[in-house]
Amino acid sequence: MDPMNVHPVADKLLPRTEKERLLRQRGRVFWLYGLSGSGKSTLAAGLERRLLEAGVASVVLDGDNLRSGLNEDLGFENEDRRENLRRVAEVAKLFARSGLVTMVSFITPKEEFREAVLAIVGDDDFRDVYVKASYAACEERDVKGLYAKAQAGEIPDFTGKGSAFEEPAEPWLTIDTERATPEESLEQLFAAVLPLTELPG
Repeated sequence: MDPMNVHPVADKLLPRTEKERLLRQRGRVFWLYGLSGSGKSTLAAGLERRLLEAGVASVVLDGDNLRSGLNEDLGFENEDRRENLRRVAEVAKLFARSGLVTMVSFITPKEEFREAVLAIVGDDDFRDVYVKASYAACEERDVKGLYAKAQAGEIPDFTGKGSAFEEPAEPWLTIDTERATPEESLEQLFAAVLPLTELPG
């Protein structure tokens, strides 16, 4: 498509502040990333429930769910991973600017990918949450059977084995699910997230 023929509409739409005032909350994006099986999806789903109990409207964008719909045309090579995350970051930005607290659960293995999604979402809205667990711990859990397939050579680009996972240097929050129980991990996440959903003033 010729970019000269694209004319985004902004001035005719309701401003973000009015939507946030209606919802009585601040839109944010909390990007949970880590190895497959580290606990990202479990934490995002648990946080959604805890936020609902606290009167906060939120939405979860989960990697597996979106790969079976919005991103079903993409594979797992670097370029496809980059496009996968670009699309999700754009969707997350739209939700946040509509006043929704948005939890994104994606492996996001490379620092360049995280920098790219931060650039899309923006510093004010974006908070990265590293869900930390070693390859060995995730392999032992193997809740989806993916590690067994990777060991058998059925998934050549599996993150942590055939494709590298780069640990972050300074994430906004680190949740070590190898050392903490699921309940402790969720409580840590909820305590960090909830204050950032409040409107200033």
